[in-house]
Amino acid sequence: MKFNSLIPELSVSNIEASKEFYLNIGFEIKYERPKDKFIFFEFEDNQIMIEEINNNWNTGELEYPFGRGINLSMTIKDLEKYYNDLLNKNIKFFKKLMINEYEMNNDIFFDKEFLIQDPDGYLLRFNS
Repeated sequence: MKFNSLIPELSVSNIEASKEFYLNIGFEIKYERPKDKFIFFEFEDNQIMIEEINNNWNTGELEYPFGRGINLSMTIKDLEKYYNDLLNKNIKFFKKLMINEYEMNNDIFFDKEFLIQDPDGYLLRFNS
């Protein structure tokens, strides 16, 4: 298995609820350690680890929504199909599919993207 150079690990309040959510939106379990309440997920080239809160990594008290001030940006091959798949699953969107304009090195590029929140409030941004 190839591990990305950067893999976020999210502290979650309920490993089973988070597991159900991530499986429902298309992630697959690459491995898990049930005793540790830990799961490693992958979707296309995107990897996320989740672990039920255990006070090993906490730098302060966690309260909903977790991950304030951050969103996890993930590139998806067929963004519109994925968006429609989530619509059909009645996933609640934080921001619906949109096209944003970004400037980089005096060039303008356009990116399609949408955002959803996981059960603990972490923002997941999917883009093209």
